[in-house]
Amino acid sequence: MLEHTRVDRNEITVLSLKGSLNALTAPDIKPDIDALVAEKRLQVTVDLAGLDLIDSSGVGAIVSLFKRLRMIGGDVKIAALRGQPKEIFRILRLEKAFDIVATVAEAEGRFGK
Repeated sequence: MLEHTRVDRNEITVLSLKGSLNALTAPDIKPDIDALVAEKRLQVTVDLAGLDLIDSSGVGAIVSLFKRLRMIGGDVKIAALRGQPKEIFRILRLEKAFDIVATVAEAEGRFGK
């Protein structure tokens, strides 16, 4: 099961994910990703503090958001990566592609730098 919320704070959007982001749940966030791109929300933080499990489909959804926003001049920060998702990001060497920070507040401070 996946819970996801979106909060817009001025120019920055925080997409919070809780539970499992996998082949069954990744399609649930596709409308959110499509909306962020369509609305040209160029500064997005993905808050993974509540994410317990991620698989290749979940990683693919986050990478898709990253690539689509980058194509229109945007950026994605990853906040509060921990546990199994952190290990998957490490194994896939995604820390080289993403700006990964400890907190949402830290991510917000890094936009525009």
